[in-house]
Amino acid sequence: MVIDGLVADLDYLVSCESPSHDVEALERCADRVGTLAARRIGHLPEVLRVDNRPHLRWTFGSPRVLLLGHFDTVWPTGTLARWPFAVDGDRASGPGAFDMKAGIVQLFAALEQLSALDGIAVLITSDEEIGSPTSQKLIESTARDVHATLVLEPSSDGALKLARKGVGMYHLDVVGRAAHAGLEPERGINATIEAAAQILAIHRLSDPSAGTTVTPTVVAAGTVSNTVPAAARVTVDVRAESVDEMQRVDAGLQSLSPTVPGAVVKVVAETVRPPLEPRWSESLFAQARSLAPGIGIADLAGVAVGGGSDGNLTAAIGIPTLDGLGAVGGNAHAEGEWVSVSAMPPRTNLVTALIRELLG
Repeated sequence: MVIDGLVADLDYLVSCESPSHDVEALERCADRVGTLAARRIGHLPEVLRVDNRPHLRWTFGSPRVLLLGHFDTVWPTGTLARWPFAVDGDRASGPGAFDMKAGIVQLFAALEQLSALDGIAVLITSDEEIGSPTSQKLIESTARDVHATLVLEPSSDGALKLARKGVGMYHLDVVGRAAHAGLEPERGINATIEAAAQILAIHRLSDPSAGTTVTPTVVAAGTVSNTVPAAARVTVDVRAESVDEMQRVDAGLQSLSPTVPGAVVKVVAETVRPPLEPRWSESLFAQARSLAPGIGIADLAGVAVGGGSDGNLTAAIGIPTLDGLGAVGGNAHAEGEWVSVSAMPPRTNLVTALIRELLG
């Protein structure tokens, strides 16, 4: 496999910005992913638009293996102007290179090495970084009848991801009543005070001993400094290792009640990804680990991580799922994220070998 070709493909994708909230940029990047795929495997994707977002799918025969990824990134439009794609020794860097445009490059390079594609589906989405609000049902329906899902998200220092915490994004809305803060504050219902009480109650739902974190993050309240706030909003990030814990926290959030007389509180679940539990990945990891030495990867490791991915969604419907099959590198979502160029061919070959075995 020619490394230069992989690096050129990575440059081609990274040099087309694709932040999750910029639909025009996503359309441009979707075109590039489709062009790259056509060049590698000779097939353009089916473009599926949900709420005007483009998601890309390739289906060959009756799929038994699903390859899953995303082309949206966390980097805002304009980042390339100060941080263009570059290669320095073994490191290729640029916004979105590690998470996860190198995984897309390796995915299509892996498929190119197969003599036939029958039995494979590929789904590459455009909203994974914001919780997959428009692609979740598409992911679930595409995965429903396959035997295995391989997720081309980046590795963790080369290790595959055998377990991921569930991720829940919620917001809590508080409705109070405005009043003049100097003349008649007693006529108001202070949404900020209610939000403060709720933040403490939310924090108490955490259980570090079970690996569960419930974190109030963004807080907004009030309009002007001399008015009793009539409304407030608290954003909440939930992470848990088990379905039971996710359900416990959800029940706790939904049962929150006001402490300030007259206030109203409402909790809304924006996106919820159940955990990827180890039982859904262990058999696939055993297969990958047995194949790794034959393609030059020694001591392939597996780890549990806190962040979620779309692999959580396929595992949640009972599909064996192996994550972290993409790039080796580091600094995901951080300045200077990078990909090991020399690791791209063996990681590509691992995906090819795994598909062959699963379809064999």
